[in-house]
Amino acid sequence: MGQPHDPLNAAALPSWRRVHASLMPDYNRPASRAWWLGFAAGAAVLAWAAVETAQLGAAVALQAALALALAVAAALFPVRVPGTRHSYAAGDIVIFLALLALGPAPAVLVAAGDAFVGSLRSSKRWTSRLFSPASAALAMAVSGLGLQAVLTGTTGSGQEGVTTLMAATMAFSLVYFAINVSLVTGVLQLKRGEPFLQPRVLLVDLRWVGLAYAGSASVSALMFVTWRSHGIGALLVMLPLLSLLVLTLHFYFRQQEAAEQLKTAHAEATAREAASRAREAEAAQAHLVALECSERRFHSAFTHASIGMALLGFDGRILQANPALGQLVGRPSEGLAGTRFAELVHPDERGGVERALGLVPGSEFQAFARELRCQHAGGGSVWLALHASFFTEPGAAEPCLILQAQDVSARRAAEAGLQHMAFHDALTGLPNRRRFMECLASAVARHKSDARHAWAVMFIDFDRFKLVNDSLGHVAGDELLQQLSRRVQERLRPSDTVARLGGDEFAILVENLEHERDAVQLAERLMEALRTPFRVAGETVTSSASIGITFSAFGYADADAVLRDADTAMYRAKAEGKARYAVFDSALHTAVSQRLRLEGELREAVAGGQLSVVYQPLFHLGPDRRAHRLVGFEALLRWRLADGSLRDPEHFLPVAEEAGLMRAVTDFVLHCACRQLRQWQLSAPDLADIGLSVNLGAQDLRHADLVARVSRALVESGLSPSHLTLELTEGILMDTPALPAGLAHETMQALRTLGVQLAVDDFGTGYSSLSRLSRLPIDSLKIDRSFVRQLQDGAEPEQAAAVVAAIVQLGSTLRKAVMAEGIETAEQVEQLRGLGCELGQGFHLASPLAAADASDWLAARGQPLH
Repeated sequence: MGQPHDPLNAAALPSWRRVHASLMPDYNRPASRAWWLGFAAGAAVLAWAAVETAQLGAAVALQAALALALAVAAALFPVRVPGTRHSYAAGDIVIFLALLALGPAPAVLVAAGDAFVGSLRSSKRWTSRLFSPASAALAMAVSGLGLQAVLTGTTGSGQEGVTTLMAATMAFSLVYFAINVSLVTGVLQLKRGEPFLQPRVLLVDLRWVGLAYAGSASVSALMFVTWRSHGIGALLVMLPLLSLLVLTLHFYFRQQEAAEQLKTAHAEATAREAASRAREAEAAQAHLVALECSERRFHSAFTHASIGMALLGFDGRILQANPALGQLVGRPSEGLAGTRFAELVHPDERGGVERALGLVPGSEFQAFARELRCQHAGGGSVWLALHASFFTEPGAAEPCLILQAQDVSARRAAEAGLQHMAFHDALTGLPNRRRFMECLASAVARHKSDARHAWAVMFIDFDRFKLVNDSLGHVAGDELLQQLSRRVQERLRPSDTVARLGGDEFAILVENLEHERDAVQLAERLMEALRTPFRVAGETVTSSASIGITFSAFGYADADAVLRDADTAMYRAKAEGKARYAVFDSALHTAVSQRLRLEGELREAVAGGQLSVVYQPLFHLGPDRRAHRLVGFEALLRWRLADGSLRDPEHFLPVAEEAGLMRAVTDFVLHCACRQLRQWQLSAPDLADIGLSVNLGAQDLRHADLVARVSRALVESGLSPSHLTLELTEGILMDTPALPAGLAHETMQALRTLGVQLAVDDFGTGYSSLSRLSRLPIDSLKIDRSFVRQLQDGAEPEQAAAVVAAIVQLGSTLRKAVMAEGIETAEQVEQLRGLGCELGQGFHLASPLAAADASDWLAARGQPLH
């Protein structure tokens, strides 16, 4: 079986086959081969017929053309056989008459021409328009030549001759029919993948067509006999009569067909009308049944519905309620009939419901959906999602309203919970920053429209909270925050708003403020309340607060500016010593702006390499200046500005602490100093044991990676850990909880394990606990320069000497070295040696030196550097 053409493979075909595929896309190979063979044979036959006809003379050619015209004209009026789809074409009579009268060759031309004209009317495909005349020509040539062969030698006269003529003509008309139909249908069947010859098509499907051909041939034979016996005149008389007969039959049968169609249409219309009446009756009955079923279903659904339902009159009274609605409001459904629905609604919602139901003058009812609170008979309220619309009950005299109610209390509660979560702190339950800023923005707007609406904002930061959080853990820190928030709330008025902004930062909005001193007094009460210790994680913890206050009198335009200034005042309170409050003023704003500018410049200095390290020598004190022995250096940070001037470390180091820059600063000093000291140690044998002191900040001690950072500096420089001393101020150590589990304590122990020495800087300025000091893993104490200065210049030098002696004695008792700092005179050296202090540093002994200057200084002391 041939395969249909595949357009996807067209590019792979030869050029002639691509042309063929584009012209005959639906022809497979067998169908295509059959078409071309049939067309070629038909074309050859037509060429033969044309040559033969031309040889017969112009008269025969003219008669053939006239026969073709008559055949085409006769085909316009087919006679349809009543009761069938077949028709009788008078053109076939002309074709067979031409065969008998003119011979096979002219008949071939007439048959081909008739087929070509017919294909023009019935098909738009060029293949059909070419194959149809070729097939007709081939069929007529075979049947015509066969008929001519049979009739040759017969006289054709007499009864026997006429009978033979008619029989042969009818027989070969069937041959013509069989060949023509087989060729045309065979190609179509090959296109569908079916066999070329199917006898059923000829014997069953097209048998009436074959009989029509035979009938046409018999008429042609009679006309030929008449013409031959009586001449052309008799034939010319018969042609109009025959044409009239054909036309009469054509129009008669069409009239009969139209009458039959009219009769059929009338019968069908009558049947349809009867069926329509039957369907209408059935539909009416079904509609009645459906209404009854619908009413039963409605009442069943109404009664058993899981949501509350009620029918209301237009006066707002309940006509009928289902049990579900009764359960929602806590009443029996039977007792709800006659009750005004608005009486079930919460008083706050009642007015809106009456307007929606059209019960208020000037309002009309329109279907609505809303959520509202209803009163429960057992107390409390229930949230219902209510939908109301018009309703017409089957059989009711007038329409009413239908209400559907669904309990949405759980969803409302969940939404309220989400709303609370969105605007409240999960830990303390207080409003969060977002909620506080909304309240503050409203207060700012009210004050702008009415200056009598005064308010104050207090920004609170709890001192030492991070130390508690780091030492006792985050759980303990959370517990402390909860206790702090409760204690603050207990001191506020109901109209005041306290919020947790984040971490240990809180804010209070004091509205309806009569006098500014009221806010100050509230701050004092809060600080007094916080002095009472807290019990957290089994430990007693004390806390205090730094509070910044600002007032509406400054004429703020937005809430962000208010909070910014209150935060600024809070930082001023911290800077002044913590555990106090500060009130914002314009000068404070200027100071904060300067601090922010300094912070920005410091960040640029750290990133741009503007920082440097200087080294101040440390000595073992001898009886005279030449007897002082160098024991090491203290690394000090310097910040040199672009103009060459130096910025005081006391000004920028606190800013570095607050801005989180101390880690980078400390790492810079550690790496520079360790590397430089190791170079000096390697330069001369007598410098191999000198040490180095580096100051640490509070942030350094609170980071768990401090040990790793120190180790990295030692490894990279090659310096022994025993030659490095890390100095921490007494204030830092006393703010560090002395608990074995504390992070700072663990860090100090790890540094000692590494081999690094630890020293307490500025000793004597804080409030050290001796028991706590004895437990700290420190190696030395540094007497603060203020005590050294008072030995000679102070108002009470004896007391200063007693303090120094006590510190020296304490160091000796605890087996810790003691060093004095800030030595500026020889007399101070003698006094310190007399009090037992053997180590010291100061401008009298040596000033801080840059690395190159220190190298020169070492060389000048007779300690040459290689």
